[in-house]
Amino acid sequence: MNALTMHAGPKALAHLRTHGLRAQDIAIVPGAAGGPKGLILQKLDQWMFGSWLPSAPRERTLIGASIGAWRMAAACLADPVSAFQRLGDRYCEQSYPRRPSARYVSDTCRNVLDGVISGHEHEVTTHLHYRLNILISRGLGLLKAPTRNAAVGTGFGLAVLGNLVSRSQLASHLARVVVGDQREPSSWLRKKFDAFDTQFATLTADNLGTALLASGTLPFTMEPVRKISKAPAGTYWDGGLIDYHLALPYSRIAASPTSGLVLYPHFGDSIVPGWLDKSLPWRRAHIGPQREWLDNVILLSPSRAFLDVLPRRKLPDRKDFHYYGLDNAARIHAWKRAITEGERLRDALAAFVEKPNLDLIRPI
Repeated sequence: MNALTMHAGPKALAHLRTHGLRAQDIAIVPGAAGGPKGLILQKLDQWMFGSWLPSAPRERTLIGASIGAWRMAAACLADPVSAFQRLGDRYCEQSYPRRPSARYVSDTCRNVLDGVISGHEHEVTTHLHYRLNILISRGLGLLKAPTRNAAVGTGFGLAVLGNLVSRSQLASHLARVVVGDQREPSSWLRKKFDAFDTQFATLTADNLGTALLASGTLPFTMEPVRKISKAPAGTYWDGGLIDYHLALPYSRIAASPTSGLVLYPHFGDSIVPGWLDKSLPWRRAHIGPQREWLDNVILLSPSRAFLDVLPRRKLPDRKDFHYYGLDNAARIHAWKRAITEGERLRDALAAFVEKPNLDLIRPI
């Protein structure tokens, strides 16, 4: 079974033909939002950040939203293998009553994060080689400082309608905030590249936990985060609302002196710009002008054959909370089995690094 599907942009493919896949060439690693889907990458993450990338140290940008940001933070710990294990275990072991309050869900997610990064904040924010950037959505208009659920409902209702017409209209309701490493100026993100207002804030040990929680804060399901130290005043929600699969201008780094490749371990074979674009198949990063942003990207994702061996023949996702209901033991067992099956993804990538087979690469 070929567990891994690999796509590459034209510049990345040309590089692979000449050099193969080398750790020294990886400059950016993105992490997509997607909740439990990110669990499938645990074994691959442990190998990649535990041994492969450290074998060729260099400055690297790790950027993510929601669970992707949580994964990238785990990668920055001194012992990333143990950090990813804690993240997977604690994420799987979440349990909820039948109708949990927004505060209950927020507190549970905060406890998951605390179990991974508490006491290790300085390691994350001062890593010798990694520069962490966390993507978060800040409310505008009715979502700027809502005091009632009705305002939140109306604000997001208008956001959904606007996004249906044009992704650029979503920028009237949400702004992008990048809470990132002060040592890395994110120059490739600072020049405007889409309709969203993008502001930058310094990542510190004091605001790391709050920024990570905000990046994974689902509207209605969780309480919004209303203050992040060093960040603009406002009300914050999940970074995936704007940057679901991180359709970002990666090709800009190709012109820099420290140019390199973008290695993107993902749980799908396409890049959906925003969470509200999931049901809009014409909104994909490989369609239209955003296509050139992916010239230096290598996208890794589970194959259909791999998915067929997972419980219920699919990735873990939030719908599993409803499917399994209060039978937390069954859900936890299914999710942990999926994580174990993820060893096949790790082994497939390691085999490609050892002996590249370009026949496996499909164009983005």
